[in-house]
Formats: sequence, structure tokens, C-alpha cells
Amino acid sequence: MFSQKNTNLKKIIQYLEATRGMEITAGKTLIFFDEIQACERALTSFKYFCEQMPEQHVVGAGSLLGVAINRQKYSFPVGKVNEINMFPLDFEEFLWAMNREKLAEEIKTHYANNEPMPDALHKTALELYQQYLIIGGMPSAITTFIETESYIKVQPVQNEIFNEYIADMSKYADPATSVKIRACYNSIPAQLAKENTKFQYKVVLRGGTATIFGEAIDWLGFAGIVLKCQRLEHGYVPINAYADLINFKLYMADVGMLTLRSKTPLQTILSPIEIDNTFLGAMTENYVAQVFATKGYDLFYWQSDGKAEVDFVLQIEDAVIPVEVKKGLRNRSKSLGVFVEKYKSPYAIRLSKKNFGFENRIKSVPLYATFCI
Repeated sequence: MFSQKNTNLKKIIQYLEATRGMEITAGKTLIFFDEIQACERALTSFKYFCEQMPEQHVVGAGSLLGVAINRQKYSFPVGKVNEINMFPLDFEEFLWAMNREKLAEEIKTHYANNEPMPDALHKTALELYQQYLIIGGMPSAITTFIETESYIKVQPVQNEIFNEYIADMSKYADPATSVKIRACYNSIPAQLAKENTKFQYKVVLRGGTATIFGEAIDWLGFAGIVLKCQRLEHGYVPINAYADLINFKLYMADVGMLTLRSKTPLQTILSPIEIDNTFLGAMTENYVAQVFATKGYDLFYWQSDGKAEVDFVLQIEDAVIPVEVKKGLRNRSKSLGVFVEKYKSPYAIRLSKKNFGFENRIKSVPLYATFCI
């Protein structure tokens, strides 16, 4: 279909009509090119659709499209397409999929008013949040759970997604780089299980360095498979100007994939009893990082010269807001106070299983309401 040197749109339309057995009507029919990164001319054709047939509705979707473009140097039609980065469903979208739209609205209302949710709704929302930690935000995983109501049947779907990741790594990277990419990705559960969750190359491989694995980490970031959270040297506006480019944390782009790859027992996550499990804390951080990335926030954490550390730092308009993440109800920490005092933040946010509230310049937000921030 795209074999000719000069793209002929009329022939493309005729071919599609013949293949699908239906008429393509401008303005009514959506032409959808899936896995478009596999065909250079299909991507280039968007330029000609824009210039010659702007009345046609055309969409292209691709797995690891950014990596494919970067590696194979496709002629990208700059200025001719609207780009949208797709993320796994966040918790609000998960609630929509579960037919819990009213609960999502209740959560947003109570967040805005700093008023506690009724106990029954708070408990229900926490239970759904725990489900989300297992299922994650991949549409096929959520669909499978809705259809089967089985966590076990979700895992083969997640495994299939993981295998597709591996296949793409082999397809779009040379063999040596592909090995390094897989090693970095597979090390993330071990990285997050450490007391100091800063990414360490030696955890990937003894003697590992940024020179050896830097390209692999960049690849994972471009592919959207991991989320990079950089250390802040100072909490001033604009926070991006004070990023430490050397020290960072890596999270998986989907918390369900982290649960799968870490082989965390599902009963540990679903238990109503607060369990002293360090990795649950890392999993909770990963969930929050995923939500913030979906909301468009750049990910940063802060660490003082001493032992104080703030899990995430957000720039909300002209204010720098520290965010502390706790996996359960116990949430005492001095780090928030240290940051607020040092950088004069108007308030801080504490995410935990506690209900909504506002006291001593700390906005208490249940973990399930992270999407409201």
C-alpha cells in the first residue's frame, strides 16, 4: 500500500476500501493505522493527508513509537499531526471502567473541601485502590478482570504485555543494547526494595556504571516503560532548574506490572490488616509516580544533606509542594516539616490510608484520591 516512492493518497483510500469492503467517507470514517512505526511511509503519509486531504480523519497508533522514530530516523511530519502520549489508566479511569463514576465524583468533592469521606465509602475506595495495585492500568488487564473477576486470570495478560516489551526491545535495539535494557528493567523491583531507593547501576550488574547502562535507561524512558524521578538540589521555582541529573529513581510505568514482576503475594496487598512490609511502601510510591506522570507532572524527589527525604515534590502554579507517601495509617515524619520550613511552602500533602483532612499546614489525602492533585 505504501510501496511507491511518492505517496498516492487516492490509491491508499481505494486499497483500504477494497480491503475492508466499505466506503470511506471524508469527515465520517476514521482511518486508523495501528503499529504505524512498522512502516515509515505510513507515518510520512500523514503529511500528505494534512496537505491534500485535510477532510479525512486519520489516526496512527504505535507501540514504542518514540523509540522507533529515534532509532530508525523516520521522516516525522512535524507540524502536521497532533501528538498524544497515552498512559495506563489512572485510578479515576479505573473507577470509570468499574462503573464507579459516582464514587470518583464523591472523592473529588471531598478532596476539594478537605472533608472526610463517610467510613463506608472510604473503605470501599481503599479496597478498589488495593485491587488497582494488582491489576494496574493496562486496558486489557482491566477488561479481563471485569469479565472474569479473577486476579489470577489477569496475570497471563500482564505476562503477555511483558513479553511484548521484550520483543520490542529486541526489534528496535541492537542485541548488546537489548540485553542491557532488559537487565535495567528487571532490576527495578530490587532497586525499589532497597532502603535507599535511588537507582544504583551496581544492582543491575556488579561494576555497572552510567557509561554502561545510561543508554539503556534512556531507551526505557523514551519507550514510556519506566518513569524517571530525579533528585532536587533545592525546592525553588522553577523546580526543573534545580534537578540533579545524576541521582534518580526508576519506577515502572504501570504498578500492576511491578506487582507481577516482583511476585508480591496478592494476599499481602489485599489484607485489611496493616502489614509491616517494606516493599509495599515502594509499590505505593510507584503507584503515586504513575498517577503524577499521567497528570503531566515532572517527577522529582528531595533529599537533604542529612537524612530528611521527601518522596515527591510538585510545582503547582507558583508554589512548590512537598508530597509524602505512606503505605498505611502510620504517617509520622519530620521530613515534610523540614522542607516546608526551608522552602516556605504554603502547605504540604501527605498521602496515606487516612481519610481527608487539613491540619498544621498538611493536607491529608487518601491514596485513592491521588488523581485529584
